[in-house]
Amino acid sequence: MNEDLIMVVEDSDEDVEAIDRAIGRTHPGIRLEFVRSAAEVLPRLTADGATRPGMVLLDLNMPGESGLDVLRRVRAHPDLTGLTMVVFTSSEDPAEADACYAAGADSYIYKPINFALFQTVLRQTLDYWRSRT
Repeated sequence: MNEDLIMVVEDSDEDVEAIDRAIGRTHPGIRLEFVRSAAEVLPRLTADGATRPGMVLLDLNMPGESGLDVLRRVRAHPDLTGLTMVVFTSSEDPAEADACYAAGADSYIYKPINFALFQTVLRQTLDYWRSRT
């Protein structure tokens, strides 16, 4: 597992750019790997010789398979049990948050619209989870 690598599962071009900018400013030593669809996640994480990220930052609402589906599949895989899974979403629905925690999310973080707050939330999330390893 590489603590300096974060897999970001995000289908929105705007959010990809914002996440890249925000983390680049607060954690320049972190390498981000962007995965644009839920279907790509498990094959990437389980490929022979694949470097495992220290964390997966997971969008919830994507076309096709959802972030919740990804979360369930990752948590069901025996080789991925220790992987930190952080849901980073625009959904404020308490039922979705409950479903994510029930499926094994380590955190459920709301994406703020304001970029300064967006950056602060990501910085605090990364600092918290990286301090726990």
